Amino acid sequence: MGIEAWPMQTDTFTLEKLPVQRPHLRVAVVTETYPPEVNGVAMTIGRMVEGLRQRDHQIQLIRPQQNSADQPADEASLSHHLQRGMSIPRYQGLKMGLPAKAGLSKLWAEQRPDVVHIATEGPLGWSALSAANKLRIPAVTDFHTNFHSYSAHYGLGFLRPAIVAYLRKFHNKAALTLIPTDGILQELTRHGYRNLGLLARGVDARLFDPQRRSAALRSQWGATDDDPVVLYVGRLAAEKNLDLVFKAFTAMREQAPNARLVLVGDGPDLGLWQARQPEARFCGAKTGAELASHYASADIFLFPSLTETYGNVTMEALASGLAVVAFDYAAAKAHIRDAANGLKASPGDEDEFIRKSLQALDPELRRRLQAAARHSVQDLSWEKIHQQFERILLSLVRT
Repeated sequence: MGIEAWPMQTDTFTLEKLPVQRPHLRVAVVTETYPPEVNGVAMTIGRMVEGLRQRDHQIQLIRPQQNSADQPADEASLSHHLQRGMSIPRYQGLKMGLPAKAGLSKLWAEQRPDVVHIATEGPLGWSALSAANKLRIPAVTDFHTNFHSYSAHYGLGFLRPAIVAYLRKFHNKAALTLIPTDGILQELTRHGYRNLGLLARGVDARLFDPQRRSAALRSQWGATDDDPVVLYVGRLAAEKNLDLVFKAFTAMREQAPNARLVLVGDGPDLGLWQARQPEARFCGAKTGAELASHYASADIFLFPSLTETYGNVTMEALASGLAVVAFDYAAAKAHIRDAANGLKASPGDEDEFIRKSLQALDPELRRRLQAAARHSVQDLSWEKIHQQFERILLSLVRT
């Protein structure tokens, strides 16, 4: 798809004058996934792009073409450049971009961006980073997903050292790598990553709101007002540690026979778990207000994953006023104070995770956690994150 020429950039800037007048940056965004695809990376990158556009920056979006119907129209501040891709095993409907260094080098030589933002570390991301460095364009990368942790869940644990080495080499070639939590930043520093910066993520507290609770939806789940509804939201795949959700719920059901289990999401293990857990409610993938209503209509949120770099669903559950049970890791580590606004177990300690899940059944504790959960995150707006991201990009261009 053709790319419109960048508008001329004539502004100069200093960070001190940023609140008064900002330059119009030309930002090339490279990503393997983007809305309407449903996953945490796509959601985050979609929000960041919209945040930049709202600030009058020009975006050149470079991503794989997912199918023949994937033909987005260019807009005034957003142009598309679709790349060839290949299917990703066990990720139906999602393609990985193929190497494209020559094409990107040509594109950027003719329509030079001020900065390149690379969201994913696949062949397309590597090509983009190599092309940006060749042309001396500052490049910033994101660390969104622990791919090295995924390998053990797909029988590829022997590849972990190679994946770790690749990711470190990839990110160390960038001018800056953005990390969503201090815990992950410290971990990567210990593993030899350089030039790291902290950029948290926000949560849309207007969308994810306890006021969206629906008695009709709970009735569909077979739950009355007094029945505790236990919720999981996310991909139904091996790396999400779903087995622990069902172990914990089995223990909870023994203590509260009226409890209900609801799962929102899709993935390669959907059929497997539907066959094994016929009493659970599998709702499929949800977005927008429908997703928010599913959160708000539950009571307890279980999130046992240890492969996240953040975990947007944890924040959405907190904003929705749920009693969250998670491992002391990623977003939960950063934003949950144990027994104050949620419950945390030591990473990998399944017995403790189950004990915390049972504690969440206590009505008095649950009400206290639910009230505190909402209050603890409602000021973590995406607007603040967008402002910080803009400042980071401006600082890279300035240097």
